[in-house]
Amino acid sequence: MSIAEQVRVAPRSPWAKLRILETANVLFYEEGIRTVGVDRLISESSVTKATFYKHYGSKDKLIVDYVSGRHKTMVSLVSNTIDRASSPEDALRTLLDILVTDIASPGFRGCAFLNAAAEFPDGTHIVRRVVQTHRDWLTETLSALVSDMGHPMPGDAADELMLAMDGAQSGGYAGDPIAASAALTRIFERTVMASGHL
Repeated sequence: MSIAEQVRVAPRSPWAKLRILETANVLFYEEGIRTVGVDRLISESSVTKATFYKHYGSKDKLIVDYVSGRHKTMVSLVSNTIDRASSPEDALRTLLDILVTDIASPGFRGCAFLNAAAEFPDGTHIVRRVVQTHRDWLTETLSALVSDMGHPMPGDAADELMLAMDGAQSGGYAGDPIAASAALTRIFERTVMASGHL
């Protein structure tokens, strides 16, 4: 199952609020955050303007919920993958498989977090802070995995994996997804070998 298919809103909020966020999740990712206006969100969500503003007050609040929701979904996906894995290496390979599947999926538009960061150049903006929180968490998670595998420099390895994933997602969207995924796989394999595993 691709990451895009994993992104779901937790069913705790009122139906209309969920519907708006689910709609934003699709439109913001497919078309860009700044491109999609409030009127489009209202129309596609099949809610009234009053309902939209009752739950979100502004598009800015919805944007933050969109990026934060993607982060929470990724935390859940990665945590569950690690919990189910038979070893750190198995977890790393499963995460690679998920990402490669995502890059090859028809609706893939690159990394949602890099896309969001590109639309908000001010590094102090709350969207950028959420993106940074996500990236810090993912880097720390990868570092812990490769450390458990016995890698001699887990921090460096995690940074390299992050850079490789960034490149594969960007290259997979803008260029050849097969070549991008193959390059990403080679880097993952080198990380595994450097950890003393074959």
